[in-house]
Amino acid sequence: MKSKLKIVPKHVGIIMDGNGRWAREKGLPRILGHKEGLKSVRRTVRAAKNLGVKYLTLYSFSTENWKRPKKEVNFLFGLMEERLRLEGEDLNKNNVKVGFIGEREVLPEPLKKIMEYVEDLTRKNAALNLIFAINYGGRDEIITAVEKIIKTKSPEKKITEKFFKKFLYTSEIPDPDLIIRTAGEKRLSNFLTWQSSYSEFYFTPVLWPDFSRKDFLKALLDYQERKRKFGGL
Repeated sequence: MKSKLKIVPKHVGIIMDGNGRWAREKGLPRILGHKEGLKSVRRTVRAAKNLGVKYLTLYSFSTENWKRPKKEVNFLFGLMEERLRLEGEDLNKNNVKVGFIGEREVLPEPLKKIMEYVEDLTRKNAALNLIFAINYGGRDEIITAVEKIIKTKSPEKKITEKFFKKFLYTSEIPDPDLIIRTAGEKRLSNFLTWQSSYSEFYFTPVLWPDFSRKDFLKALLDYQERKRKFGGL
């Protein structure tokens, strides 16, 4: 399968949608859908690394997700903490560098601590940069960047894209070449709003817990057929 890929996107972003719907269709609690979705995370991380993707950003918890029931929000944060604690060592052994984007200040302390630990543990790895977007919102990121620029009292007379990028969470991450959204919805939902200006999009009806290596490869094969002009001819 790997030989079929002549062009591999350097950075792939994924809006992992459909956990709750998957559970509902099976008559199960929503939390079991989130647990099942973790299996797809593992499959996709493994596939991305093996296929040559260098950056993989997973939309894990948006700034809008706080609107969900408190019980579900707390469960999600607890699940993230548990999996990072259990799988951090394995990610490190597989040469995966883990990073996080989003506003951390309001996250639970145990989650923040394990995030920092895994970041430090995997800092020198290079096979794949795995980025989790937690308490992340594209508009919020832009507003936060503007606030940072104001606080720096920068002597810059003109704000360029290059200068502005330095203040984004993704300042050291290339813009996504491909953004995949599962579960059939066709919108960004505040994901990488600034960075996705020239991204290619791939939408699939497959619910996230059912998303397989084959589905991921199918998205990358579709990407092969895109002609990226970036405003040119």
